Amino acid sequence: MSQSMTGMKRSHYCGEVNESHIGQTVTVMGWVNRQRDLPNVIFLILRDRTGLFQIAVDKETEYYQQAKNIRGEFVLAATGKVIARENTNPDMQAVELDVTELRILSEAEVPPFQVVDENVGIDQRLKYRYLDLRRPAAQQILFMRHKVSQVVRRFLSDNGFIEVETPVLTKSSPEGAKDYLVGSRNHPGKFYALPQSPQLFKQLLMISGFDRYFQIVKCYRDEDLRADRQPEFTQIDLELSFVDMEDVINTNEQLMKLVCKEVWARTSLPHSLV
Repeated sequence: MSQSMTGMKRSHYCGEVNESHIGQTVTVMGWVNRQRDLPNVIFLILRDRTGLFQIAVDKETEYYQQAKNIRGEFVLAATGKVIARENTNPDMQAVELDVTELRILSEAEVPPFQVVDENVGIDQRLKYRYLDLRRPAAQQILFMRHKVSQVVRRFLSDNGFIEVETPVLTKSSPEGAKDYLVGSRNHPGKFYALPQSPQLFKQLLMISGFDRYFQIVKCYRDEDLRADRQPEFTQIDLELSFVDMEDVINTNEQLMKLVCKEVWARTSLPHSLV
């Protein structure tokens, strides 16, 4: 039966706890990656976005019977003292949590596939996207996008660009591809268009004297799919005034070099997944 987390507050993420915390009392929360039921102790491998952490529930504790009924994807909150592990695993920390309090925050039915299973078909993964996004590889892709956005914003801001958000609902413009249309409730028979790109707004900003503008923006094109583009996609838009071609090329080269240095070279994500 699910319990409230009232009175418990997470002190550490699972992947943060290490040997420096031995002897300390910590509280972790996350999803059960798997359960190992041994004669005198039950090990629960807890997972959050930072990694895995082992929780030990001794047979002498009041939580032992409760831990026996816990299975994969249950959501737990656990408090206890950090101790050194007797048997180390190179894929995990050399410490574990000796439980003094354990709560089941949410029970889980048997999932249609295991989060740790990397051989699940794409249709099944997308049908149960909430499970797919619990996989470390899927999470790393979103973390990498986040880092790229941070680097782009920092670089362009440091180089005199300002970020301006342009309208999404606009008048249709003849730029080539078909527009997606959105009906207007206040003006029956009239439609807004979702922009193929904010080109008109970029030009408006430049002739208004803003000089350097950027945004990380959604674009929509009702056209045949391409290998690297879907109907809705994100692009980085830049506009510069009083520059020549070399200035534009140099700005983009410096931006890409920084992204590769700060993000690509430091990520553990397999290139085949990007």
